[in-house]
Amino acid sequence: MQYTKYNIEEIKEKLKNCLSEERFLHSIGTMEKAVELAQRFHCDIEKAKTAGLLHDCAKCLPGDEMEKLKNSFEECEKISEKTWHAPIGAIVARKEYGVTDEEILSAIRWHTIGKKNMSDFEKIIFIADKIECRTREEKYRKKIEKVLNKTNSLDEALLKSFKLTIKSLLKRKLPICFQTIDVYNDLIYKTAKTVKKY
Repeated sequence: MQYTKYNIEEIKEKLKNCLSEERFLHSIGTMEKAVELAQRFHCDIEKAKTAGLLHDCAKCLPGDEMEKLKNSFEECEKISEKTWHAPIGAIVARKEYGVTDEEILSAIRWHTIGKKNMSDFEKIIFIADKIECRTREEKYRKKIEKVLNKTNSLDEALLKSFKLTIKSLLKRKLPICFQTIDVYNDLIYKTAKTVKKY
């Protein structure tokens, strides 16, 4: 099933014209990893391919265009300009690429700060963004992959990702969205019974 008015190759061509070279490679890598995780966790592969490829479709929009759209965000999404591209990406995916599938749009929207009770599909896109092999630093992604392979749990991998993100934000003295903290706390409770040796 096709989830946009364009096929994957057409989306790639469109993205090439609006993303930096590195961001385009990252999008390809996220698509590849999303497909791999969708196969592993029995989610829709075509949806994963579409969401993975489009998750950063708004990343290189000019700041003034992002500024105009931020009033449509929830308050938690406004805290850092670095994450604006996610909710704006959902808008762009709908308007520019014809995506109507709500789970794809939600996965794009929440792939940075996260939200509580994400579906497995949303978790897959979130994690794929962090562990794709084309542009992500090996030392960083291997920490998440190690947890995923040891536990075969999307929640455990998600928790590890949030731990690393929060640690990085604290180190750089950057603001942390309160919703990210809520997601982290929720995952701590959900995974509390797991014996962690990593």
